[in-house]
Order: sequence, then structure tokens, then C-alpha cells
Amino acid sequence: MWKLFYLCSKAKLLAYFSSITSVEPIHKLRLFCYTSDMTYDKKRRKATSKIRSFFRIILQLLIFLFVAANLLNFRVIQTSDNRNDTELANQVETITEYNFIRTIAPYAQESQEKYNVLASLTLAQAALESNFGQSGLAAKYYNLFGIKAYGNVPTVTLETKEFENDKWVTVKAQFRVYDGWKESVEGHAYLFTKGTTWNPKQYASVLAAKNYKEAAKAVQTSGYATDPAYTEKLIQMIESYGLDQYDKI
Repeated sequence: MWKLFYLCSKAKLLAYFSSITSVEPIHKLRLFCYTSDMTYDKKRRKATSKIRSFFRIILQLLIFLFVAANLLNFRVIQTSDNRNDTELANQVETITEYNFIRTIAPYAQESQEKYNVLASLTLAQAALESNFGQSGLAAKYYNLFGIKAYGNVPTVTLETKEFENDKWVTVKAQFRVYDGWKESVEGHAYLFTKGTTWNPKQYASVLAAKNYKEAAKAVQTSGYATDPAYTEKLIQMIESYGLDQYDKI
């Protein structure tokens, strides 16, 4: 390149003496310099274009990586948030369940003292039958145990599921309406002590039970529920929530 610069500078010097010398060499040298400059400019523009294209590709790649990283991070955060929401919901549900148990426990213990119905059985049935006080029958009509209505008492007709002929069927039945959960627990004890109109001793084995396992089995064999797994569900409820602690008055 320095040689080219030298030649072009020399061409300008020779042009000064063009009047006394032949102009042909000067013209050729100028043409050579002009052509060389054009070639250099073309190469420079081409190189500049390649550099710009290279940086454009790099920029696009960086933008793509940035967007991809943010999307990945969003999905991770979203998954984490969903997991946290689930954990929070489970915690709230657990708190609700234990709050229900603590609310009913004094009534259940009072029932045990008066009528010899184990508090653990009362609590387990209340939780199982009413879904911890959240069923429509329990929340609106204060019936915690799914007790049917007989005689001249407040009632409500609702759909319920019964296990008949080895399958679950939906039927309509009349349920007892209570003024509060305490009254519902008293109605539960009254049923066990007085029995039904057709069998006053129907639940005598429940009152005679010495522990929650015997009581849970006696409830089912006495015909309280049609669910074939009712005994196991009651025992699981008692053991999962430590309800037998309330039997120790």
C-alpha cells in the first residue's frame, strides 16, 4: 500500500512537468492509481459489509439468547409459583381441617361424658360425613353426620349417594336440620342412645365399644352407613389426625 501511495504521489509530481515531457506515461500512471483506489475502496466496502453482517448476526444471536433465557426463567418461576400455590392451598386446607376438629372437639368430649360415645368416633364421623364441615348439608343446615329425619322435625330433601347392589347410586333423602353444630353432635349421640323407631337397641354395640377400632366396626355393622369401606375410613381418619387423644378426658 505504501508503494501505491508512493507511486500516486510520484504521479502528481510528474504531472507538474507534463508540459516538457510526454503525457502518456503520466496518464497511464494516473489511470493505474485511480484503478487501484477504486479496487481498494471496493475491497474496503466489502470488508466493512462483512463486518457489519457479522455483528448483525451476533446481535440477533444475543437477542435470541436473551429472549430464550427470559422465557425459560418465566417458565421456571411459573412452575415454582404453581408449586407454591399448591403447597399454600394444602396448608390452608390442613389448617381448615384442624380448626374444624378443634371446634367440634369440646362437643364430642361432652357427648362422651354424657352418653359414652367415644369422642374420636364422633369427630371422625363428623369430618368424614361433612368433609370437615364444608358440605352443603353441614354448612347450611348444620347436619354434620348425614342423619336422616324422622317424625315432626325440621327437614331438607337433598340428593345423596348410597351403595346398593354393589354400586353407588344417587337418591333423594330427607335430612335433619339443626340450629348449630353443637345440636348436631347432640343429635348424633341421641341416635346412638335411643336407636331407631324400629330398633331402639340398634347402636348398643357402639356404646359398648372400648376403643375407636371397635366403635368404628360397630357403627358399620349396626347399619349406620352403606359404604363397605366405612370402618376403614373412620379408622384412617382417627389415626391420621390423632383423634383418639380426645377420648382421654
